[in-house]
Amino acid sequence: MAVDLGAVRTGIAISDELRLFAQPWKTVAGGDASLAAVQAAMEETKPSLVLVGLPRNMDGTYGPAAEAARTFAGQLREATGARVELWDERLTTTAAQRALRESGRKAHKQRDVVDQVAAQILLQSWLDRTECASS
Repeated sequence: MAVDLGAVRTGIAISDELRLFAQPWKTVAGGDASLAAVQAAMEETKPSLVLVGLPRNMDGTYGPAAEAARTFAGQLREATGARVELWDERLTTTAAQRALRESGRKAHKQRDVVDQVAAQILLQSWLDRTECASS
C-alpha cells in the first residue's frame, strides 16, 4: 500500500498480490483525519508494507511537508505495528496530473483521483525498484 499524504485529501494505492502492478484505490480525508482514515484502509486491505510519500524539494532538501510525512509514518507505525517506510515522491502529483490530462480528464474532475494516481505512481516506482534489485 502507498499513501500520498495531503492537507486536504490523501491518496491510497495498492498492488496486486504478486507485487507487479500498482493501482489507484481510494481517496480519504487529509490533514488530521489522515491517520484514522489510513488505519481503516489498512484494516480493509491488510498490507504487508505501507509506503508513505516523502516530499523532497528539487534540490534534494526537505521542507515542512517532509517533516509532516515523517511524523505521520511514525504515528502510523506506532499505532498499527505495521512495516512503514518512507519513499521519495518527487513529481508524483505532477506526473499524475499529466497522466489524467492525457487520458482526457478535465482539471476540475481530477481532484477526486489525482491523489490516488500519485500514490499509484509512488507505489509502482517502489515495485519497479525492488523488482530490479531482486533480479
